[in-house]
Amino acid sequence: MRIKQGYKVREIAGENVVVMPRVNGVDFTRIISLNESSLILWKALDGSDFTVEDVADVLTSNFEVDAATAHQDAARWVERMQECDLVE
Repeated sequence: MRIKQGYKVREIAGENVVVMPRVNGVDFTRIISLNESSLILWKALDGSDFTVEDVADVLTSNFEVDAATAHQDAARWVERMQECDLVE
């Protein structure tokens, strides 16, 4: 899977939010805010194909977390990205 093209992260009012492409302007009815770890994952994975294992590798490289917990957290992150329709 990969993060959909055209989606960008911007800092707005101190929050990192995903800005979604739209033909007729901005739709503020769906604002997705990223916490610190989600932002790290987004930056590391944007523009490339990735798996849950790749996400877990980014987590273990950036945080003090064991492999099992990283994999569980990675699976949850991917699930949330899918729910928000941010990956293809």
